[in-house]
Amino acid sequence: MMLSYGRLAAFGAVLLSALLFACIETSAQQIPKDIAARTEIYAIPSLTISDHQFLTGDSNGKPVTVGGEFKIAQGTGRLPVVVLMHGSSGVGAGMDGWVRHFNAMGISTFVIDGFSGRGLTATGPNQALLGRLNFIVDIYHSLEILAKHPRVDPERIVLMGFSRGGQATLYASLDRFNKFWNKSGVQFAAYIPFYPDCSTSYLADTEVAARPIRIFHGTPDDYNPVASCKAYVTRLQEAKRDVVLTEYPDSAHGFDAGLIGNNTVVEATGSQTVRRCTIKEAEGGVLMNASTQAPFSYKDVCVELGPHVGGNPATALEARKAVSDFLQALFKLG
Repeated sequence: MMLSYGRLAAFGAVLLSALLFACIETSAQQIPKDIAARTEIYAIPSLTISDHQFLTGDSNGKPVTVGGEFKIAQGTGRLPVVVLMHGSSGVGAGMDGWVRHFNAMGISTFVIDGFSGRGLTATGPNQALLGRLNFIVDIYHSLEILAKHPRVDPERIVLMGFSRGGQATLYASLDRFNKFWNKSGVQFAAYIPFYPDCSTSYLADTEVAARPIRIFHGTPDDYNPVASCKAYVTRLQEAKRDVVLTEYPDSAHGFDAGLIGNNTVVEATGSQTVRRCTIKEAEGGVLMNASTQAPFSYKDVCVELGPHVGGNPATALEARKAVSDFLQALFKLG
């Protein structure tokens, strides 16, 4: 029986649609695992406050909106997430190496930009531009967003940060800071600081969340020396906290830049470092220079310039494997 022209055209349209759908479906299946299934951009309400305000729970600061890029990994249902906090140079190219690696593991990522919304691009040459503890406020507000997201498992959100962001990651674990500032109703499943600054001792800083802390650092780091982190880790271990410091020889500050091929160590000319400073929180939330017994300032003589930064591809891969193995076990990934 012959088909009329109209029926033949309709049949052809249906067949074409089916073929197109099949092609799209096949194409979707061929998308590399390190490419996120979906990207969402968030405006995160936060505050710009002084470290003194943060330490005393004073929220009378300047309202600010910071940015967050949420990349939802391929997969279904509620997925684990790694929240990533940048350092003094902002969100750089190295962040993408971590994002794509985690996405390939089936882990979503949430990258916080704590600078652009505050009109900043970097704080290295002038760390006084932003209180060190502001990032923790940004982090907790990001946690509020993720805790309510239908594609997020709120029990499997890990915090990871680098340098200034690593410092924020480390101290975001403090019970006291969570009590003051974390209104999300959930807690991070683990904390992974990379080469954080540990030169500041806070009151009750061994009272941390009952969650693993995994620190990664380089032996020759002269930006944020590992020695002060070792001392802090010792105090945490004496307090029976779950903390491990992994130290890499021949690895300068920012050694994980080796993941994107960087293998050159250079001087960060003009950048400030508190490597010679010992800072302690006194009663009333005042940060004191332990040497001068006066309130700490970035004009203090212990503040120096010109630390070194650079990648080490070999140890970057070692660190990435260590983090991957840790998350594989923590998140119970198949």
